[in-house]
Amino acid sequence: MSRDADCGHINSIGLTGLILFRQIRKGINGQPFRILKFRTMSVMEDGAVVAQTTRKDARVTRVGYLLRRASIDELPQLLNVLLGDMSIVGPRPHAMAHDNEYTNLIANYSRRHHVKPGITGWAQVNGFRGGTPELTMMERRVELDLWYIANWSLALDFWIIVCTCFELPRARNAF
Repeated sequence: MSRDADCGHINSIGLTGLILFRQIRKGINGQPFRILKFRTMSVMEDGAVVAQTTRKDARVTRVGYLLRRASIDELPQLLNVLLGDMSIVGPRPHAMAHDNEYTNLIANYSRRHHVKPGITGWAQVNGFRGGTPELTMMERRVELDLWYIANWSLALDFWIIVCTCFELPRARNAF
């Protein structure tokens, strides 16, 4: 494995594109990193415009649908945690295109980048995982992320991990 000089992250490990999806996201203090996920879509968007996934999205493969529904597509992010780019718990990182859009639409949006992004978070266990087709949904997600940052504790992280175990089988908004 090698690390990209530009982001300090995993470069080609032979599976990128075929099995793994990499996308630049903002981490702590807005520093870019390459998030890893199992590839679940027929496209690999990572630019100025990234369309959010919707229900019955034609871009999601049959196997991808199953991986996304169970959030198994997120497992490679454990490597991002080991590399120090992410935490187990924290605000979920969004595509750069979405960060750029919501920074201009939602007050204090960029405060989410004051901590490491997480594989799971307070917003996700409170029903705000997956797509946000309405601005009010993203506003609520950001409110929950900011509440988490202001109230962080080891006990809260443990509680979020426990809640995640119960939230995953429900598959709310996972598509």
